[in-house]
Formats: sequence, C-alpha cells, structure tokens
Amino acid sequence: MTSLICTLQDHRDDVNWCAFTSKLLATCSGDKTLRIYNTRDFSELPFSPLTGHGYGVHCCCFSTCGQFLASCSTDATTLVWSMDTGEIEAVLEHPGRSPVRVCAISPDSAHLVSGASDGTLALWDFPSKQLRRTGAVNDTTMVACSFSPCSQVFVTGSTYGDLRLWNLDMNQLHAEKNAHDLGVTCCTFAPSILSGGQVVQFRLASCGQDSHLKIWAINKLSSGACKMQLLHTLTGQSAPVLSCAYSSDGQLLVSGYVTACSFSPTSPLIATGSMDKTVNIWRLEDGCSANGGKSIPERSALTSSDGRTTAGRLKLLVSDWSEEDVSSWLVEEGLGGLVDKFTANNIDGTELLGLTKETLASELHIESVGLRSKLLRKVEELKSESVCSGIPDEFLCPITRELMREPVIAADGYSYEREAIESWINTKNRSSPMTNLPLLTTLLTPNHTLKMAIGRWKTTH
Repeated sequence: MTSLICTLQDHRDDVNWCAFTSKLLATCSGDKTLRIYNTRDFSELPFSPLTGHGYGVHCCCFSTCGQFLASCSTDATTLVWSMDTGEIEAVLEHPGRSPVRVCAISPDSAHLVSGASDGTLALWDFPSKQLRRTGAVNDTTMVACSFSPCSQVFVTGSTYGDLRLWNLDMNQLHAEKNAHDLGVTCCTFAPSILSGGQVVQFRLASCGQDSHLKIWAINKLSSGACKMQLLHTLTGQSAPVLSCAYSSDGQLLVSGYVTACSFSPTSPLIATGSMDKTVNIWRLEDGCSANGGKSIPERSALTSSDGRTTAGRLKLLVSDWSEEDVSSWLVEEGLGGLVDKFTANNIDGTELLGLTKETLASELHIESVGLRSKLLRKVEELKSESVCSGIPDEFLCPITRELMREPVIAADGYSYEREAIESWINTKNRSSPMTNLPLLTTLLTPNHTLKMAIGRWKTTH
C-alpha cells in the first residue's frame, strides 16, 4: 500500500524525469528547468530552479555520491551541475548537435552516456567530461538507458522497440529486436548482481508503448559474450507503461502511466512525475516510516510552494489581459507602487509582455535599477506560467512550447511558430527539430487552418 504525502506543483510543463539521492530530489520538465528539493521536508533549495537549458529537459540523473547532477535537453547538450552551488560544471555538446533524449551516469561515476533523437550515443569520461566514444543505431530515437550495477555494460532502448546491450568500447554485445512492439519507453537495471560459476547475471526491467512491463535476465559469460532471456511479461496495465524503477534493494519494482518514477535510496518513498506538471511523493506503507519515525510535512496539492493562489484572470492568455488585470497582478506581486504609472500609460497584457529595461527607464521613468529588474523577472515568470495553462498541445510550438501566433508547416510535416523555426533552420544545419532528419527544403507554408483553430480557442477561453 502507498499513501500520498506531498504534491509539488512548481513546474509549468510536463514533468519528464525525477531522480533521488538520500538528501535530494531532482525533477526536470518541458519548461526548460530542473528543480531541486530537500528530501527532509521537500522544500526547494535556494539555487533552484536550474535554468541553463535552452529547450525542454528530458532526463536527469545524479552521480552516485550525489555531488553532481546531469541533465539533457532538446538543445543538444548534457549539462553537469554542482549540487553544492547549483552552478554548471560542464557543458557536453552531443556529436552532430542532435536533441539529447536520455542520459545515465554509471554507478562508479566513471562514465556518462547520452542518447539522441538521431539514434547516436556518446560515451563520456565523467571525471574529465571528455568524449570517449560514439555509437549509433540508424533510423530511431534513443529514449532509454541504464548502466549495469558493475558499471561495465549498459542497455539502451529506442522508439524502434529494441533493447541493445553495449560495453564501454561501444561494441554491441546483444540486440533484442522488437522487445516492445510499439517502442521502448524506459529500462532500468536491478541493483543486485547474481553470480555463479562462469556466469554473472543481471536483472533488467523494460516497459513500452505496448502496455507491457518485461523482466529480463542478462547473463554475462567469462568470455565476454552476453545472452538475454525474457523471464516475465507483466500485462496488468491497460495503457502504455511510460516509466519503471527498482528500489535500492531490488525487491520492489514500480511502473505506471506516469512520465517519471523513482525510489528514494534510503527511505520508503517514491516520486512520480506526470504530464499534469506535478510531482507526487508517495510513502510505502510497510510498517515503517521515513526519517526515523518523523512524518514528512505535507505540502498542499492545491497551492504552489510559495503559497500563491492562481487568480481567475490567469485563465486568460496574458496578452488578453485588460489594464485592470495588469494592475491587480502588480498588487499581488508586491509592485503596487507601479500601478499609477502603468495606468497612466495604458499598459495592458500585450504591453506588459513587451516591456524592456529601456522602456521602463525612458518611457515609464522607473529610476530604480533593482525595481526594473524585479519587474522584468516577474514578467518572465508570468510568461512561463502562462505557456501551457490548459492550452491544447497541438497549439504549442514544438520548439518554444508557446502558443503559436503565425503557425507554418515545415518540410518535415510539423507546424511551428514562424520565428522559431526560421531561427532553428539558421542555426541547426537545416535539420528537423522533431526528427533530426535533414529538411529537404526550407520552404515554410502558412498553416491557416491551425491559425483559425487557435483563434477560435482563444475566443472561447
């Protein structure tokens, strides 16, 4: 049995991954940020959120000691963060500049693997942050990766549906094709090693779009060869299984139609992340409690971490706010002293989003540098908060994750905000942001049907 003890509502887009150490919980999201929490009471650390990525963050993982956190993104980088300061320790640019979908650090913290949308893999020496080797599987996207507990081999999973076992020389030791008919979504090694005679055996769990959770035995022979055997297929779930994770002792396995799940290594706690932008913390009810019997203070599932409530006007797009809406927002954010200036200059939602340091100083005559900076920070937070508040996903640009105003169709068949895809084409060697395949042409066709649909949605919301 489990009980929900805490809901974290700080992300502003889908939560894509979560990871535990004994002291910290890290979560990452399509909102381009990572958030770090203290597992004692799930309060957010002072340096959180981490904002170094230019696009959505797909995956994050801790080094074994918990000193470092790695994260990867559509921006084609894997960043390594210090958990002492929250600062970026290294920027690992993926070969070919393809969007990075998954990353994993070996249990001995000697290596890091990153997998990308074009099927490429990069093996990094983690202490030096230097690229060691590369590999690839053609015509697929890498979405899952896990190191064995001995750190000498790792498994990858792809949208093609295969599981592949690799050694540190980037040689394929085994390929299990069609492991999941509709594509692998996650894979994870159990932490224990079973040995006997000339064979070392590992357990591996994998899940996929076929709604199955599978348990595999991987036998590593003294010759270096590996064999993979399916032990169990669990079919109790009626929807795609998007994530799975083993407990630190290997005795429990959690899976579900949630985008992320992770066991605490030292407490009977599970974290799950979802497309509803929240992270739930669950306690395993097995007669023991975390933290030496002390209960964890619950955070309300109805309010954000700083206690702010969402005003009714936030159901509107900020660009549709009236001057009165802007004034109310200023008061709520502790900027009531600016209401008269804003009212005198007829600042509505559209004007608010377009404010710059220059206009604040020269046109609104706000002399305080600190006040100008605070206001602009609040505006940026407002932009992020409004990105995905109930907006249908097909109305959001895949690059910026913002509501499209001038949607255009690119050669890959996807629709993007014109300015965003033009910028992407100019800097990404004419590759598709969604498939990473070359765009046969840079011609962009206005998507009038989508633009009208967005207009109708705005009118009714």
